[in-house]
Amino acid sequence: MLRMTTTLAVLSVALKEARIASLREQLSAHPVYSSISKPEHLRLFMESHVFAVWDFMSLLKALQRSLTCVDLPWVPTPYSTSRRFINLIVLGEESDEYEGRPMSHFEIYLEAMERAGASTEAIRRVLKRVPQGLDLDGAPIAARRFVETTFHVIRDGSLTAQAATFTFGREDAIPSMFQSLVRDLNRKMDGDLAQFMWYLERHIEVDGEDHGPLSLRMLAKLCGDDPALWKESLQAAEDAIRARLALWDGILEEIRKTETGT
Repeated sequence: MLRMTTTLAVLSVALKEARIASLREQLSAHPVYSSISKPEHLRLFMESHVFAVWDFMSLLKALQRSLTCVDLPWVPTPYSTSRRFINLIVLGEESDEYEGRPMSHFEIYLEAMERAGASTEAIRRVLKRVPQGLDLDGAPIAARRFVETTFHVIRDGSLTAQAATFTFGREDAIPSMFQSLVRDLNRKMDGDLAQFMWYLERHIEVDGEDHGPLSLRMLAKLCGDDPALWKESLQAAEDAIRARLALWDGILEEIRKTETGT
């Protein structure tokens, strides 16, 4: 239960969660999950989904840059509560531990792709070109559109819009049914998906038990009693979930193409 300071903040979070509930239900029931029945299907999924894992970190860093001081000389920002929240989330996302090694969730995902036989060529090309700017040439079309949507929020969205996108555009909507499918495939692939399973379980665990509640508190603190900020954050949350639905639609289309040969 969130400890809000005002009735308006409590009602605003309740309204937000009610309005996006149907979208989140669509996300958790998306047919892309049940369509994955072969290793090649999962590889297609990972080759697009990795872009969402990557741009999530960029959104997190945008929030850290806004809420904390990353300039020199250092001065404290006015967001004392939120900067603690965001630094705790950064610690887990950027410096988690896998098999005794400190790694970001993105790096863990890349290794998981390689172990599963998925191609990392497209995402690595994008990373290589980052010093020259965001160039998504060669990325799957649906993934490219998803990343463009995220970076539009990063570049042009307000702090509250970024926080809402971060809070509600997370991995915790991935259903347990998908984990069961991956577990079955892992047995068929002699354990090649073990690291991917770890990523799913770990990310959903920290989102649900730690990072998710922290993010909600951060958003409530930033919006406070301002109805305009709550309205803006609600729209950003809905846009974030719709963007994820569009990404899932694109991946599903690619999987179906492999079955029809088109």
